[in-house]
Amino acid sequence: MLARLARSVSALCRAVHTQPGSTTAALELIRSQPSHYIIANFVGRKYILTPRDVLTVPRLRDVKVGDVLTLDEIHELGSREYTLRGNPTISPSRVRVQATVLEHTKGKMEFIFKKKRRKGYQKTISHKQPYTRLRIGEIEIPIESSS
Repeated sequence: MLARLARSVSALCRAVHTQPGSTTAALELIRSQPSHYIIANFVGRKYILTPRDVLTVPRLRDVKVGDVLTLDEIHELGSREYTLRGNPTISPSRVRVQATVLEHTKGKMEFIFKKKRRKGYQKTISHKQPYTRLRIGEIEIPIESSS
């Protein structure tokens, strides 16, 4: 009895949500939600990002502090209730996300110890990995004008 009631409640919840007929309708539904997220490809890796996130990536050599970068490889856009997936990416004209370079920094000190047994050879190499920190801006979903 309880299992049947749970199934009917589950079916009712699914019936409340609407299935959009087109990409424009899906974007409109996502735009109406209070919070958004994206899955973006940046420097060869995928990241789940929301507005005002701070992202630490391997050092970007050709950018300066304060530069604004545009994320153009967005694979998924979503909110709490709706998701839009690209095939393989969503067009940059439909979703705009910018990231600002906050700082160039280094990670913690890493030690690499090398040794050859019975030879007296020991060597310690230490280094700090360079990183770039980015602040993710607002996720803009522009309204498309019907021409």
